[in-house]
Amino acid sequence: MRTAVVILNWNGKSWLQRFLPIVLTNTQDADIVVADNGSTDGSLEWLAAEMPAVRGIALGTNHGFAGGYNKALEQVDAERYLLLNSDVEVTSGWLDALNSYLDAHPEMAACQPKVLAHRDRTRFEHAGAAGGYIDRNGYPFCRGRIFEITEVDHGQYNDDREVFWATGACLLIRSKAFHEVGGFDTELFAHMEEIDLCWRLRRRGWRIGYTSKAVVYHVGGGALGYGSPRKTYLNFRNSLIVLTKNLHNGWSWWWLLRRLVLDGFAAWKFLLEGHGAHTWQVARAHWHYLRRLPKVLKQRNALLAEERTPDLTGMYDRSIAYDRFILKWKKFAQLDKAAFRQPR
Repeated sequence: MRTAVVILNWNGKSWLQRFLPIVLTNTQDADIVVADNGSTDGSLEWLAAEMPAVRGIALGTNHGFAGGYNKALEQVDAERYLLLNSDVEVTSGWLDALNSYLDAHPEMAACQPKVLAHRDRTRFEHAGAAGGYIDRNGYPFCRGRIFEITEVDHGQYNDDREVFWATGACLLIRSKAFHEVGGFDTELFAHMEEIDLCWRLRRRGWRIGYTSKAVVYHVGGGALGYGSPRKTYLNFRNSLIVLTKNLHNGWSWWWLLRRLVLDGFAAWKFLLEGHGAHTWQVARAHWHYLRRLPKVLKQRNALLAEERTPDLTGMYDRSIAYDRFILKWKKFAQLDKAAFRQPR
């Protein structure tokens, strides 16, 4: 098939029961695949009994988002992969719109739809919103979402455009591009692996896109809730790894010190808000990052050696933390447009 919709599942039987029938109803001309990361809730048994048209892939154990998709996509033959979270509700024409966008933009390796919140369909959802960006310190944000603040959708992002990264919650990617860069970095396990993937694609000359013509509704936190200390750990650790690997002309020990100070402020904020477990996870993330730093620097050198035409279009050359917490900017429209890097 031209496109395969691949849903990675881990103990998400209830999400599959709720949203997979909607995927089948609203998706034409595509294989539907559920890759199971060693679930113990009967997901595969339910799939075989109730959804015979859907192919199941048993991965045996939990390889995380990154490893699970890498192993699953080795077993899927398609020109394009649509990676879809199990807690996403798709809409009519969603996949056609995404495929049409890639058809019209051969320079794009991947693209995402408009991602709205399932619980409040008037607002953007945290994971992806209307396309992702990253600041000079490695903190990600989106059109429609800056840190914890999500915007109401008034049609302000009803467009097609290039973005820095696209969400892994609903990502259409060319299979040749995915395999060209070696897929996801399995050591990230989960969280920010799609940012790392998009950045490595950019280093090979590819671009990343967004189209509002496709719309999905994301519950969010289906496998790991937004308030989970484990999520805090993965986000802080992986953010440091991703930036160290990929910031080809800006990484330095001075940058690392600055980033650790910023994360320290975040840890204090957690503590003052009564979330001591999250403070501990920030410290843990730093310790594990520093232990892994020699290996990450080797990855960085390998990427530099194979780099073709690095492109940082969309990187924000300011601190999004300063803009959000000091200047109190809460919307993407308030950000300094001149600070976004432009195409060469």
